[in-house]
Amino acid sequence: MLEPGDAAPPIALSDQHGDTVTVDPADARYTVVYFYPRADTPGCTAEACGFRDEWDAFEEADVAVVGVSDDPAEDLAPFAEKYDLPFTLLSDPDGEVASAYDSYGEKQLFGNTFDGVFRNTYVIDDDGTVVLAYEGVSPEDHAVEIVDDIAALDG
Repeated sequence: MLEPGDAAPPIALSDQHGDTVTVDPADARYTVVYFYPRADTPGCTAEACGFRDEWDAFEEADVAVVGVSDDPAEDLAPFAEKYDLPFTLLSDPDGEVASAYDSYGEKQLFGNTFDGVFRNTYVIDDDGTVVLAYEGVSPEDHAVEIVDDIAALDG
């Protein structure tokens, strides 16, 4: 798991529209990069909708939000549209970016072992430094927790 003070690895992936997006931390005061296992599943939907529901607070604080999963890019647009998600979703099909963020690896589900994305979140400052890190988060109220923690960073 990356820790506060670590340099955030670069991110350049396809978004929900099939366009390559390079995340530039300098574009906002803070950037939330949240990793989620699978679009349109209950936990991932709750987490994404939490970010959507707190969107005004993120915008007011000049905080960008980016969701990353190993879903194919073509699966992300229907998810974003269905739940009216106002932020970018990125496809990391090989888990390369997620691995760089210590958010990809061996998982077990229903007795099956496979590689997948871990539900971790990072907040990166405009210099590209990790300032907050959350491992194995609970999707419920996670966005509110981040809004509160960013407010605390700002004193």
